[in-house]
Amino acid sequence: MNDTLFAVSNQVVIVSGGSRGIGRAIAQGFAERDAKVIITGRDELSLVAAAEQISAKAGSVTPIVCDVAKLADIERLVAKVIADFGHIDTLVNVAGVNRRKPALDVSEDDYDFILDINLKGAFLLSQAVGRHMVERGSGCQINIASINTDRPLKDVLPYAMSKAGIAHMTRGLAVEWGPSGVRVNGIAPGFILTDLTQKLWSDEKLQAWGKANTPQRRLGVPEDMVGTAIFLASPAASFMTGQTLYVDGGYTAGWAWPIPEGGGQR
Repeated sequence: MNDTLFAVSNQVVIVSGGSRGIGRAIAQGFAERDAKVIITGRDELSLVAAAEQISAKAGSVTPIVCDVAKLADIERLVAKVIADFGHIDTLVNVAGVNRRKPALDVSEDDYDFILDINLKGAFLLSQAVGRHMVERGSGCQINIASINTDRPLKDVLPYAMSKAGIAHMTRGLAVEWGPSGVRVNGIAPGFILTDLTQKLWSDEKLQAWGKANTPQRRLGVPEDMVGTAIFLASPAASFMTGQTLYVDGGYTAGWAWPIPEGGGQR
């Protein structure tokens, strides 16, 4: 039986922030399933290296330098992809940054840096690709949100604000573009071990806390996001739009309450 329910073969897929972490894992996941993948990022050297490494393991991946905080970069990216591939089937908005510090210590530069990439950049890229998808009458967009979308963690307020905005953007675009055949959904990862968070989670106390409050009793890895991304881009999710799926090992289902064994009965 050749079941195409979850097929993404021959899709043209753009993954922003595709040179590392979650973006790279998702890009490789699509490439392994015969999609035509374009990855973007700000640093050309790391972007090209990632494309070469993924291509060696999976299907061909095309790197295109794009800073999503710059509209000119976005317009150039979309024009080139359409010129080279003819259309865009799926956009995965992954590009994101963070600076961890208390709200009272956040500078204007910190705020602008985070919001310009995480929220403004995601919107502008969605908009540019969305124009093409709406005109074509089909398409899928997947936005990477966060457990901070549900509730903010301490000392990452601008990041949490940007990710709360991503969920609202996902719902709003789904409402506007649904009649044109364009679906927009989100993925909210839990605590994920990436190059950017490796130092943070190397703290044994923090890692123990993260595991204790995640029902599956482990931290996630970027590859844990691949299945959900493939699902959302496939025909299996054809009647799903405006949703943010939490892929967090159960963290947002509830908190581990440190009561004594046996329920603390009196």
